[in-house]
This record gives sequence, C-alpha cells and structure tokens, in this order.
Amino acid sequence: MKPNSRLAAWLMLSCTACLTVLAYHPGLHGGFLFDDFANLPALGETGPITRWETFVRYLTSGTADPTGRPIALLSFLLDARNWPANPYPFKRTNLLVHLLNGVLLFLLLRRLGTAAAVRPEQDRKRLDVAAALGAGFWMSHPLFVSTTLYIVQREAMLPATFTLMGLLAWLQGRKKMTERALWRGLAWIATGLGACTVLALLSKANGILLPVLALTLEFAFLRPCDRAAHRTIPPSGYERAMLLFGWLPTLAITVYLLHAGWHGLTVGISDARPWTLGERLLTEPRVLLTYLHMLWLPTPFTAGLFNDQVKASTSLLHPWTTLPSLLAITALIAVAWKGRNRWPALATAALFFFVAQSIESSTIALELFFEHRNYLPALLMFWPLALWLCDVKLVAQRSTGAPDGRLPWHRSRLALAILGLAALLIMTWSRASLWGNTREQALLWARLNPTSARAQAFAAQAEMRAGYPQLAIQRLEPALRSAPNQVQLALNLLAARCAAGNLDSAALAAAEHALATTRDTGTLLTSWFNRAINGAASDGCPALDLKEIKRLLLAARQNPRLASNHGRKQDIDYLLGRIAIAQGQPGQALALFNAGLKEQPRESLALSQAAELGSAGFPAQGLAHLDYYRSLPPPPTAADWNMGRLHAYVLRQQNYWPREMARLRATLLQDLHSTQAPSG
Repeated sequence: MKPNSRLAAWLMLSCTACLTVLAYHPGLHGGFLFDDFANLPALGETGPITRWETFVRYLTSGTADPTGRPIALLSFLLDARNWPANPYPFKRTNLLVHLLNGVLLFLLLRRLGTAAAVRPEQDRKRLDVAAALGAGFWMSHPLFVSTTLYIVQREAMLPATFTLMGLLAWLQGRKKMTERALWRGLAWIATGLGACTVLALLSKANGILLPVLALTLEFAFLRPCDRAAHRTIPPSGYERAMLLFGWLPTLAITVYLLHAGWHGLTVGISDARPWTLGERLLTEPRVLLTYLHMLWLPTPFTAGLFNDQVKASTSLLHPWTTLPSLLAITALIAVAWKGRNRWPALATAALFFFVAQSIESSTIALELFFEHRNYLPALLMFWPLALWLCDVKLVAQRSTGAPDGRLPWHRSRLALAILGLAALLIMTWSRASLWGNTREQALLWARLNPTSARAQAFAAQAEMRAGYPQLAIQRLEPALRSAPNQVQLALNLLAARCAAGNLDSAALAAAEHALATTRDTGTLLTSWFNRAINGAASDGCPALDLKEIKRLLLAARQNPRLASNHGRKQDIDYLLGRIAIAQGQPGQALALFNAGLKEQPRESLALSQAAELGSAGFPAQGLAHLDYYRSLPPPPTAADWNMGRLHAYVLRQQNYWPREMARLRATLLQDLHSTQAPSG
C-alpha cells in the first residue's frame, strides 16, 4: 500500500477525532447523574483505595450482572480512588475510550473492506477512506453523547472496546489459518474470541455476544465474499476452532435466553415492572425501530435518560404500531439474510445490529428502552453509506451482473460526506452543551418527555435548587393528578411546597396515597425520608414534622407490594427507627431496627444502625443491636457463583466485618462507661 494512501485515511480519522473532542468539550464540565450515585460511591465505601485490601474489596463490590462488571470498576480507578470525587476526570476518560473505539472501528472496517473489495490493491485508498468515514460517522453521532458523557455508561463502552479488539484478533487468526499457519491462527482466535470475550463480559453482560457477532460477520459477509471471489475457504482446523470458540458460546447464549423467556412467561417477573415479559417482547420491535430512526435521522436532542414514557404493548394491536413494527423487524432480518450475497455490507450492518441487541432487547426483563444500548450494535451501521460515498464495489456484487468498471469519485459525494460529518458534529456539540448544564438539561428533558414522571421530578428538583419552588409546584401538581401513584412526583411536591412555605393537607394526602399504591419506591424511599427527618429535626419545614413523616411511612407500610418486599420493609423500619431516635425513644428505635435487620440480616446494616444509636447518645441500645445481630442465624450462602459470593469470601478472608464490629463495640462500650461514670 502506498504511504500517501494510508496517510490520507489516518489524516481524515485524526481530523474527525479532533473535531469530536471539540464537539464533546462543553459536556465535560457536567456533573454526576442518577446511576452514577448508585455505583461510584463504592470508590470510598470501605475506605480510600490506597491499599491492596481496599482494592480487592472494591473490585469485587459490583452488583450489576452476575459478574459485577469488575473491568469497568477497575477503569474508574483511573479517575478517582475515593468518594466524593470530581466528575471531570471520569468524563474525560469516557471520551478517550470513545475515541479509542473509533480508531479500533476504523481498523476493523479497513480489514473487512480489504477482504471483500473487487480490486483491493487499486481501491486501497478508497477502502481506507471509506473505513475512516464509516468510523467517523459513528464516532461523531449525537446519539452516543448520552453514553459517553453519562459516566457510569463506561460499562456500555468497554464491551465495545473488547469486542472490536476481539474481532480484529479473530480476523487475523482466520487469515493465518487460510494461509495454513494453523497454530498461529488458533492462538489469534483463542485470544480474540476467548480472552477478549471474557474481558468484554467482565465489563458488561452483553460482551458475551462477541462470538455470535464473529459468526455473523463470517456467514453474512466473509463467506459470501469468499465464494464470489473464488477464494479458499478456511481449512477444517478453522471450523473446529470456530466450533469451540464460536458455536458453543452461541448455543449457550441461545439456551440461556430461551430459558429466561420460558421462566418469565410461566413464572413471572418482578412486581416492580409495570408490564409482563410477554408485553416486553411485543414492545421491543417498536423500540428497535425507534433506535433505527434515531440512528439514521438524528436530532440534536432526544428524550435522554428517561424511558418511563415508553408504554408497553398489551397486544398485537394495542398500540396499533405493534404488529407493523414486528412485521417490519422480521422483514428487515429476512431481507438482510437473503440479500447478503448481493449487498454484503448493508446486510451485515443490519444483522450485526439485531444480533448485538439480542440480550438487552429480548427475554431478559430489563427496562424497555435505553439509548446507550445502541453503542455497540451500531458499530457497522454507517459503513455501507461510507462505501457508497467512496464508490467502493465489493466482490460479492459481481454476482449481480454489474460491470466491473468504477464510476468516478464524484465531488458531490465527497461534499455529501463532509456535510454529513459536519451536521453530526454540530448536533453532537449542541447535545454535549446541554450535558454541561444540568438545569437546562433537566428542563429540556421535561419538555421532551411530558408524560415521564421521572423527567418531571428531575426538572422540579432543578427548579428547587435554582430557588424557584413555585415553578416546581406548577410542574408537579398536574403531573401528579395524571399519575397519582407516582411517588417521586408526590414526594417532590412535598419538598417544593416546604421550600415555598405553603405545605397543605392536600399535598400530604396525595403523598400518602402515592406511598400506599406505588409499585416500588426504589432508593427514593430512604434518600427522601432521610432528608425529611433531618429537616424536621432542624425545623426546616414546620408543617412536615416527625408526626406527619411517620404517618407517611405507616401508609407505605400498608402498601401490599412494599410489605411483600423484604428490602423495602427493612427500609421502612429503619426510617421509623430514626424517627423514634429523634423523639427520644431508644427502646422503640431498637425494636424497629431489630425488626428491619431480621428481614435481611446484613453486617453493614447492623453496624450503621448501632452506630446511629450510639451517636444519638444511646450506646446501650447500640450494643444490644449488635448482640441481636449476633443472635440471628447466618444468612444462607448464595447458591449461584457470582461476584456477590466472591465479595463475601474476600471480606471473610480479610476478617473485615469482625474487625469493624469489634471497633464499633469498643467505641460504644467506651461511650457507655463515660455516661455511667459519676460526675464531679
């Protein structure tokens, strides 16, 4: 290959990467959001990560997926080793990972193009430019702002990194085996489809799809191109390697998804979901078409992180778009498979997209919709367009009878490519600017999601922080009338009325009703009521005193869905115990803490509740609570081999909980002796 050919492609890719950095720059100064607060505090949960012991505790502390996603957790240490932390380094690293993925995608597209071009040597420059352009379209697409600038979604970015690395290594192994270098080829395939799959899986569960994606490229792209070019099919050693590293993992994934579907349809799913698994399966074709619309007809702004406005399909005809969407998705997959010999790049991009969506958009009862689920599936999405813009003909297209000659590379196509990249970068800049301004972000998301309770609550919180509680009230009241069981609307309305100084009985009654009828409160229950109890102690809102807070919690206790949830019962007992402490009733607080602890015995909860009793001036009750925990039977060991089980093992090996218990017990005993010592 001529040096200037390679230089032109790398120069285009480098320019696109630099412009992407400029487009993302306004968003790097935004703050943490939502799931960031649920995951990143683990950086300081058991102390700063400055020693081997705290490092191992942190690395095994993940709860998402059976694996706990330790590779993603490990990557966060590049940015902070304690909590609270500055969000900027996290966002900067996310952007660097995004740029790395763009470079890896360029290398993958260039490799695929070389394998399938009619005249690879003569078309080398066009192939490389098409690869740079396809990677540039993906890298600069505004849809991925919500993945790149949402810190915790590094967990969605790293599987793409290892998937791209794995596919490149697999292609190298395939080439070596075709050249009869069997052992070298096997080593590359084992690295690509073995080691990289493990790394991708340890970043997020959908990383396990790497072998399936390799098979998709094999049979939708490489085999048709090999047959059309009369090239040698890889030898039987390659087939045996793919059986081990490709087909067996694919079979295991298929069996798991079918089992999850059967279990969800026959046994049911969590009560926290407002839909059944059958309704989810009916809904996902609509969601997938929405994803494709967002990819091919991008806009500067989207619904963002909120998805509760997506309503589940209850039948093939309700809503009416359900059946047409199902038929459209089926037709797209069928046409892509049927047309893989005639349009290999286009067919492969479509099949790659649907295969990569198969875990998060099928039988596992995840939430219905998330933008970040397109990050990996869309990797090949824009390559067919780039090939057309560069007028590259693939070898499989010879079977259509098209002439071998090439059309001249019209300047109009080059101009169209530049305009496309410029439009994407401008939209990305607009969207990143929004991500750098949390208040404007919240208000826009609320306008774009008028039926989303989460969006309206988030916007109301932004208005309260800005000192406009009356605006928050005007936003929340009509939303709560439309969805009276939405506890996040009801509790934020209480907070807004408290801030405005006009809390009334109607707002309290609405909150009581929401708590008594909601499906689930999530972590909102403890976070909001903890703030309310602290506010009541400081007379922050006289109308929301401890008596009213207790009445609200008792309403939540009567909710049958919350009463059947051990974790929520525990939360309610803990909060009622805090109220008892504030009212100077240590005996009642101890009884409530004990009752909550019995629901789900946990060392961390026993320690925190005993410490709370002690810090309130009741060390005897704190010691009694520790004694009660010791009297409970140990919780059963988890039957599944997952990260939670490994984390428990690490804590046992470090003797972590006994040491913490002994330290707290010594402090409580010292406090007890000091209170009992005669004065004078």
